[in-house]
Amino acid sequence: MRIPLVVVVGRPNVGKSTLFNRLTKSKTAIVDDVSGVTRDRLYGEADWNGKIFKVIDTGGYVPGSEELFETAIREQVEIAVSEADAVLFVVDGRTGLTPVDSEIARILRHSDKPVYVLVNKLDNEEMSLNKSEFYSLGLNDVFDISALSGRNLGDLLDKVIQRIDFPDPNNEEDKRLRIAVIGRPNVGKSSLTNALLGSDRSIVTDIPGTTRDSINSIMKYYGEEIVLVDTAGLRKRARVNENIEFYSNVRTYRAIADSDVSIVLIDAQFGLEKQDQKIIDEAVRRRKGLIIAVNKWDLLEKETNTAKIYENQIRSKLGSIDYVPVIFISALTKQRIFKLIDMAKQIEEERKKKIPTSALNEVLLEEIAKTPPATTPHGKEIKIKYITQVGSNYPVFLFFANDVKYIPDSYRRFLEKLIRKHFGFNAVPMTLSFKNKNPEEVI
Repeated sequence: MRIPLVVVVGRPNVGKSTLFNRLTKSKTAIVDDVSGVTRDRLYGEADWNGKIFKVIDTGGYVPGSEELFETAIREQVEIAVSEADAVLFVVDGRTGLTPVDSEIARILRHSDKPVYVLVNKLDNEEMSLNKSEFYSLGLNDVFDISALSGRNLGDLLDKVIQRIDFPDPNNEEDKRLRIAVIGRPNVGKSSLTNALLGSDRSIVTDIPGTTRDSINSIMKYYGEEIVLVDTAGLRKRARVNENIEFYSNVRTYRAIADSDVSIVLIDAQFGLEKQDQKIIDEAVRRRKGLIIAVNKWDLLEKETNTAKIYENQIRSKLGSIDYVPVIFISALTKQRIFKLIDMAKQIEEERKKKIPTSALNEVLLEEIAKTPPATTPHGKEIKIKYITQVGSNYPVFLFFANDVKYIPDSYRRFLEKLIRKHFGFNAVPMTLSFKNKNPEEVI
């Protein structure tokens, strides 16, 4: 199901991160008076009157050299506009109109996306007069707001949700498996996708993608239609390197959200890097099926135990995400690439698997009795009495117990490992939820 994307743009230090935090009800973005403190792009979800949309804060990136400043800002805006369903253009109502604001507005005027000018840092009605000069930008929807206090944001969001398309809950759900090939730039995503689609066993057609200018593809794999979620690269090479990363992050975020199973592609020559781990964390956060595929394996000098050593190095960095399979492939030679599809199909079956309540309680309660959680700080025994699986899109397990707030994270990880040990769910992130409630009240 495609969720609309709203992108926040503007020059540095106008309050984009403060707006992002308020829209997403989070404190993820770093807020500071110094320009350019947002080095990583931020992604979240907003909910307004039951309408959910994704939000991206483009940050306040300032290139190292002054002559690159306008180039960098211009590229970020162009990329944002190409991906967004709506654009929130934030300006500083106290500083007033600047040449960079005018340049951003020029780009936005030529787009076909809804654009809203948010004249920020206007904390009361008296200050709202400051927004008048921003009408000269030639954009119709101008709002005087305070991202810090939330002033006038309700009126803005009412208008935003009227102008973007949301999924129709009455439409029949697409049952086809959706696979996204994700990863950092230049790891071989396009090569792998082309290799999968170019085979004799695939029949390829193009279908409208997650954005107006992108294309997803359908491959027919032994008679079954599978959707490859588009993660195409730059239409043209960005002149500022960090904007390539920004574009890649936007596409990655959308692809994860639109997929059932995400194949995280890493370059065998570089191994698992920090950005790869961020991508994996995002897929886990969204509870998507996961495969780590090490591409360009044909380029390494391989001995008998090279793959095992390499896999151990990856797993040492994954920590608690030790349930994700690692496979070594070559998009160039097509080595093991179709095993990826077989694995993705198996993982999707695992995501949909339902364990009977009777089986969960019979197996797990016996194990829990052998290794119970530690007592509370007051010496009271914690008893887990009942377990059931809930949720439809991915596995969620509900535990009923007394004093659940005293169950530590380490024991919760122990319970997750018990579930995986007895019931599988290989490569599938899961949620464990705990309630202080007697099971008799909910049966």
